[in-house]
Amino acid sequence: MKRLVFETEHEQLRATARDFIEREIKPYADAWEREGQVDREVYKKGGEVGLIGFNIPEEYGGGGVDDFRFNAVIVEELTKFGSASPSFSLQNDIVAPYLVSLGTDEQKQRWLPGFASGEIIGAIAMSEPGAGSDLSGIKTSAKRDGDDWVLNGSKTFISAGINSDLVIVVCRTDPDPAAKHKAFSLLVVERDMPGFERGRKLDKMGQKAQDTAELHFTDVRVPAANLLGTENRGFYHLMQNLPSERLSIAIGAIAGARAIYEETLQYAKDRKAFGQPIGSFQANRFTIAEMSTELDIAEQFVDRCLAGVVAGELTAVDAAKAKWWCTELGKKVIDNCLQLHGGYGYMNEYAVARAYVDVRIQTIFGGTTEIMKDLIGRDLGF
Repeated sequence: MKRLVFETEHEQLRATARDFIEREIKPYADAWEREGQVDREVYKKGGEVGLIGFNIPEEYGGGGVDDFRFNAVIVEELTKFGSASPSFSLQNDIVAPYLVSLGTDEQKQRWLPGFASGEIIGAIAMSEPGAGSDLSGIKTSAKRDGDDWVLNGSKTFISAGINSDLVIVVCRTDPDPAAKHKAFSLLVVERDMPGFERGRKLDKMGQKAQDTAELHFTDVRVPAANLLGTENRGFYHLMQNLPSERLSIAIGAIAGARAIYEETLQYAKDRKAFGQPIGSFQANRFTIAEMSTELDIAEQFVDRCLAGVVAGELTAVDAAKAKWWCTELGKKVIDNCLQLHGGYGYMNEYAVARAYVDVRIQTIFGGTTEIMKDLIGRDLGF
């Protein structure tokens, strides 16, 4: 089914992304997986060809194009390749919107040119050892002391935690328990600030090349000029940006599942058992037909949400629907594909084996499936 949401310029970027993957990612992917992180030089190369920073205003060195369909193209192509790739989506879909929409003129001048060029890598630190989906449980705190905020606490499961130069830290700036969601602010912590330490590079089940880490803050003096957005409005800033982040995850889930499905479709035609292709057995044929149908339907909803972003109409509820449905479907499709591969599907030399462990996090990060359903249910009046 032809996708109508993309136009010529989006497909041109897709061609650029595919070429970049072949030249700058594929030859190094295995080494990055072994090392547990990608080479940060690939971010600079991504900036050179416009795969990073296209949504940053031209006056700060970016492309000046605020069209989430470009974000979607990059997410799709990197996810199709696999997890041994740089987290350009973290930069474009999550960090950049915070800096662009909330940054002061001085902050933008200071950070955005390097961000657009790929020389500055960003991260966002929400999760803590005792606070994941329940952001109101965040303990990391900052107290004002003259021209600084003094930051203390720890974060975990932070994507780009090792490579990052800027970390947007969600912290409690109002100690009053009655403040509830009005207690949080966003502070930008920069590399090498005294008291800022990176803990373990976490040993994950999948997505090995993504440098996920613990971060620790001990009396880190963060200049007041590094407050991002409005004091004690951090939770509301997060809520404004989470829908596009969740849509990005949904886009990647379907693109990744489709790539594995297409490989499996060919495998089911080529692999023979009892003298005939395994796909010709009715049970397998039905499974393949179901996957084809479900992927097409999910893709259409994703494209509708993409059109909603462009029109400024995407709601948090629609993004939640896309996020939970597409990630659960992606998990189901890849599980089916592994089963169709039989014993070969369990071998890491096959993409389906690697995808099986990589995909598992998608129903967790960005808001768990259960949280998405709760958000939807509340919107329905329950």
